[in-house]
Amino acid sequence: MSLPRSIRRLCALAGLLAVSTTALAQAWPTKPVNLMVPYPAGGPSDAIARIMNTPLGKELGQQVLVENLGGVAGALGAQKVLSAPADGQYIFQGSPNEVILSPLANAAVKLKAEDFRLVHPVADAVMVFVTRKDLGVNSVDELIALARKSADRPLTYGSVGIGSLYHLILEQAQAQTCIKLAHVPYKGNAPLLQDIAGGQVDFAVLVYSAGMGALAEQGRLRVIGQLGAQRSELLKNVPTASEGRELKNFAFKIWTGFMVPRNTPEPVVQRLHAAIGKALQDPGVRSQLAAQTQAAAAPMSLAESARFFEAETARYRGIARQINLQPQ
Repeated sequence: MSLPRSIRRLCALAGLLAVSTTALAQAWPTKPVNLMVPYPAGGPSDAIARIMNTPLGKELGQQVLVENLGGVAGALGAQKVLSAPADGQYIFQGSPNEVILSPLANAAVKLKAEDFRLVHPVADAVMVFVTRKDLGVNSVDELIALARKSADRPLTYGSVGIGSLYHLILEQAQAQTCIKLAHVPYKGNAPLLQDIAGGQVDFAVLVYSAGMGALAEQGRLRVIGQLGAQRSELLKNVPTASEGRELKNFAFKIWTGFMVPRNTPEPVVQRLHAAIGKALQDPGVRSQLAAQTQAAAAPMSLAESARFFEAETARYRGIARQINLQPQ
């Protein structure tokens, strides 16, 4: 007994769709892929991109070209990716700063976390308190004590922008310790680190990097505390902020991941996900990330990446509500 013509047509159409989906995954990418880093060259985000781009390009069979565009706490680069066609040719290297927090702090930022899809986390970083060399403090507790004594002339702290995670962390620290600080926003880690080393700003919370470590060894700045729940294996001699008296249970870390616009074709996302996973298993990639004090992200399926991103979005929106962050 033969199937009705309508059923045969549906079966044929389903077969064609399956073939075209497979063909799309195999064909992409047909030209070099752009990897957007939403900060200036020279910072930790840029270092991750330049460790990953060649191995990722090898897996994809095309060059992966790093592009840097700083500004608006990383939202400028994020918006450029969202404005491009959602065809997989533009990958965004993002973190909570750009896609979750920027819209909560800046009324001019119209994107939201849901506009992006996290394909795979790439690296986890250690965040630290770093001060100018002559600030005269050796610990986070001493920094807070100095801030209390300097209420009439508040200490200055830098961040990569209003609403960035670094900004939120220090706003929460002020609320928890009843101190007053003056915020100085920058376009990225690299120029901020240069100004701390130059004495133009008192301190910051930043991702620890090899460049920061070199400046500390040269005596040009001081790393006085880290923000993880436990001491990082990479910084065993630096105490956590929560080991002191003032900031008990005060623990944060920051992750970086590769994202694409939400409506990017599924076959492209699957191919990119597989390529990122393979690149992260490369021993050279892992050792280079470790040299930058970054830990390669653990393997995650696409579904696990989606759940992780949803949970992080909820977490940081909760912190923003807690400190009453208002879009400006």
